[in-house]
Amino acid sequence: MRTLVIVDGANVVGSVPDGWWRDRRGAAERLRDRLVGLAADGIPGWPGPVEMVLVVEGAAKGVESVPGVRVESAPGSGDDRIVELVAEREADRACVVVTADRELCRRVQAYGAECVGPRTVLPPGRRG
Repeated sequence: MRTLVIVDGANVVGSVPDGWWRDRRGAAERLRDRLVGLAADGIPGWPGPVEMVLVVEGAAKGVESVPGVRVESAPGSGDDRIVELVAEREADRACVVVTADRELCRRVQAYGAECVGPRTVLPPGRRG
């Protein structure tokens, strides 16, 4: 069973001060496109292929899924949607949440997920 990798889109995009706030949707689309290769290759500690899910909220809602990356538009809080996805997975399935949000990490760890920081999915030149 492939590892489920859930990316906190707002947190990862917001970790690099590159003007993302001027085009939140475009920033989320760029992150989604970056995740495609990682879905095939995996992330450090979890070899690919992995099931990659990008959770977006607010102005980034409506970003489309692409082959290799499923995009979930949170109806409310992105953090709440991430916790739901973790809780809904099969109990024995490995799950990693990509975020720097400590409270979100605490919440998903209660369901057995692991957390890694945004640098895990950002290219070396884009790390905050």
